[in-house]
Amino acid sequence: MTEQIGIAATFIFFLLIFTGVGIYSSKQKETTTTDYLLASRNVNPWLTALSAMATGQSGLLFIGQVGFTYKIGISSLWLVIGWLIGDYIAWYFVFTKLRQVSEETASDTISSFLNQNNQGSRLVAIISALITIAFLGSYAAAQLVAGSKAISAVFGWNYYLGIIVGAAIVVTYCFSGGIRASIWTDAVQAIIMIVSLFTLFITAVNSCGGFGSLWQSLGNINPSLIDWNSSQQPWGFLPFFIGWIVAGFGVVGQPHIIIRAMAIDSAKNINFARNIKISLGILNSISAIGIGLAARVLMPDLINSGDPELALPYLSLELLPAVVVGLILAGLFSATISTADSQILACSAAITQDLFPGLAQSYKFAKLGTLIVTTVILVIALAGSDNVFSLVTFSWSALASGLGPLLILKVWQRTISTLTAISMMGVGIATALIWNLGLNISSAIYEVLPGMTSGMIVYGFDQLLRNTHLSGFCLSISKRKG
Repeated sequence: MTEQIGIAATFIFFLLIFTGVGIYSSKQKETTTTDYLLASRNVNPWLTALSAMATGQSGLLFIGQVGFTYKIGISSLWLVIGWLIGDYIAWYFVFTKLRQVSEETASDTISSFLNQNNQGSRLVAIISALITIAFLGSYAAAQLVAGSKAISAVFGWNYYLGIIVGAAIVVTYCFSGGIRASIWTDAVQAIIMIVSLFTLFITAVNSCGGFGSLWQSLGNINPSLIDWNSSQQPWGFLPFFIGWIVAGFGVVGQPHIIIRAMAIDSAKNINFARNIKISLGILNSISAIGIGLAARVLMPDLINSGDPELALPYLSLELLPAVVVGLILAGLFSATISTADSQILACSAAITQDLFPGLAQSYKFAKLGTLIVTTVILVIALAGSDNVFSLVTFSWSALASGLGPLLILKVWQRTISTLTAISMMGVGIATALIWNLGLNISSAIYEVLPGMTSGMIVYGFDQLLRNTHLSGFCLSISKRKG
């Protein structure tokens, strides 16, 4: 009982810190929708980096990645490496230009950016907004589920209570400070994530007798755990690895992360923010993988009679004093909240700015949208699946496939007809759905690769038809003149 009080006290202490930071940030706000949605495009690059890292890694790292590594072993490292490479490429080639063009076109949301140059039609904005709400809403719900799973495992609370607590915290500071509150709290949460993960990683490996002993123990349990090319790569290593590189590149379709590149104070600072984000992301990912491997040795029964996705909180309880367990739990909860708040704001922006443009400049309506979206996502979380890894990875792939190809072309200011843009989004998502649910071959190649490729093929086919038509028209004119 005393131990639980110590854990709860530490956990609540850290929750109060980042909630307080979010509320305090509201003192810096301006009562405009641009400030609520983009913090007036004036965010420090350090804050951008920390916020993007915390938002991107989320409960997938603490719950999903640890559980995935627990089940398949060291080969899960390739997923992380591929993802980081793709993420780096996206920040290097797309995000700097995105910051410039989004300001030039006065685009405050992803959907408005995608709809640029589509004079006389708002269909692209409306459809992309609906895609954002549907899949990013499910993604946000998965974050609340991840946080709740951890709280339930440590405190034995009702599973639904953690979901409600997470939603209440998010809406408190988002409602008061918008994206600025989200980014400021993300920065604090990122630091808690880094410290908590690394602390447990070092402790767990030492408990296994060091890296050498950990490796030997894994081999004794199952040789596949130390096999770099596991059965999780049914078509071989190269397709699997390329698929996860494209998955990382799929960040170009994630509104909750893209918006951070749009909010940074200068396009010139994108590269600096990228380098900080990737470096910290590598540290966190290595820590998560190490925790998953150590948990397989120290808590082998989870594979048959437990939930591997709860390896991290269970291991914390097993190895650490109460105060440090509270830190670990706060780090995990921070990861989930830092993503959920960003996603809720992105969905809110889609509703208030893109579906109801007549009210786009209403600051009060923007805040009301946040409250409505949080309520809907809370309902989804309470009623939905508790498999965090599958929920997050599928939502990520749908957004990447539906919005990513179109955003890349819009960043480079290509002219795209409304019909082609809608077709690109529809075909991309349909391909990802069929690949994952119909063909069930995402373990061989993650569905972002075929999803984004199919969207680009639609654009290529459209350009081919246009060029063919233009060539035929020019030939006809030439013959007439002859």
